[in-house]
Amino acid sequence: MGQDVEHRHFTREDRTRYRAKVRRCLDVFARMLSGHDFSVEHPQVGIEIEFNLIEESGDPAMKNIEALDVIADDDFQTELGLFNIEINVPPSRAAGHGLTALESALRADLNEAQHKATSVGAKLVMIGILPTLRDEHFSADSFSPNPRYHLLSDQILAARGEDIEIVIDGVDRLETTADTIIPEAACTSTQLHLQVEPEDFASMWNAAQAIAGVQVAVGANSPFLLGNQLWHETRIPLFEQATDTRSEELKAQGVRPRVFFGERWITSVFDLFEENVRYFPALLPIVSDEDPVEELEAGRVPQLDELRLHNGTVYRWNRPIYDVTDARPHLRVENRLLPAGPSVVDTLANAALFYGLTTVIGRSERPLWSQLSFSAAEDNFHSAARTGIETDLYWPSVGTVPARELVLRHLLPMAGAGLDQMGVAGEVSGRLLDVIERRCVTGVNGASWLVEEFSQRLERGVDRMNALRSTTRCYEEHMHVNEPVHTWPHG
Repeated sequence: MGQDVEHRHFTREDRTRYRAKVRRCLDVFARMLSGHDFSVEHPQVGIEIEFNLIEESGDPAMKNIEALDVIADDDFQTELGLFNIEINVPPSRAAGHGLTALESALRADLNEAQHKATSVGAKLVMIGILPTLRDEHFSADSFSPNPRYHLLSDQILAARGEDIEIVIDGVDRLETTADTIIPEAACTSTQLHLQVEPEDFASMWNAAQAIAGVQVAVGANSPFLLGNQLWHETRIPLFEQATDTRSEELKAQGVRPRVFFGERWITSVFDLFEENVRYFPALLPIVSDEDPVEELEAGRVPQLDELRLHNGTVYRWNRPIYDVTDARPHLRVENRLLPAGPSVVDTLANAALFYGLTTVIGRSERPLWSQLSFSAAEDNFHSAARTGIETDLYWPSVGTVPARELVLRHLLPMAGAGLDQMGVAGEVSGRLLDVIERRCVTGVNGASWLVEEFSQRLERGVDRMNALRSTTRCYEEHMHVNEPVHTWPHG
């Protein structure tokens, strides 16, 4: 949900009007898909990254307003928690040296933001979950002062009808409750955008779903939450539970969660928007003045505000995006399952793997999803979230094999071919995919480095909380050097 809204009370009439308007938007979207030009001459890619803010001690810095004031850059925005901010890197073409330009722009923005934020006692950290978060950071006082966050929290809790329960079994066991959605603020992610044509959308989305487990296995970076060592990518179960609008009874009935992997391969982008409207009641029934039918019949491009807002409150790990830029509509796959970090070069390596694999698999003459069940893709995803780079994954024609072996022997050459199809310069794709290769050879990604660093400090007799603090400080120092995580020494 990216737009600002005012805090308000919604009536039954609001919800009735909104449902009708969303369905009107959906009808117009269907008409546009059959008769409107969504083509783009040069498809673009983009990246959004959420950051945590820390104090010198490594503890969360509840200072995003102060940090954003001094950063004074429109590319940086607030996020849900006072210890979060987000950067939206302007989209660009991936062809040629586009990914290198994206990396350079992100690195420059991060350096500048870090320099300015230190003046107010805050440092920026790219990490899936900040290890030093404690129970007191999960109170309502931790919300950013933007009405949309409080409104969304109120609506989720109202739909649920009871407090949110977080239960995660990993190396340790976490069991806690929350009376707001603030635990979601612990989940800081990297979101990768891939612009596609309508006729290619289904195959590209299916491809993105098929490789979700691979992405999480090599990119996991969230092993700690509230002092507990849990899953390698704890963000996945935390986000699924922190925004769950279902009571236990509704879960037992099979009602779908709003954090949604999906349940089938698709044949059109329309399938996803239609499912969102059919399965999920409104959280924010805000109706705009635009009549999408009038806009379309007048030869203009409708914004489809209600459809977009509703889509933004269904948290698919690969989300379909309809957007309008310079009076032209376009579609994107928004890949939302990766954590932030560990470094900028690691982030771009993760992006290169995603763009390359999605492109080559999505364009394959024999669809991978004709050989891979949807449930197997989902099982891969959750297995990878639990055990990270050492997980075993199922892959057609290969069977169940270690993720590291699958990537090294089969998927890296495919990713290279996909990047070549996108026109990415060979030296660019080679450098970025080499980072993924070395991660798999060494068995070191963000999560495994964090676990090992923390364990060594415990073995030296450091108490648990101070071990988490010093691990976080060490991580932050390495992150800003911008060397890939598999090269990071232990302190």
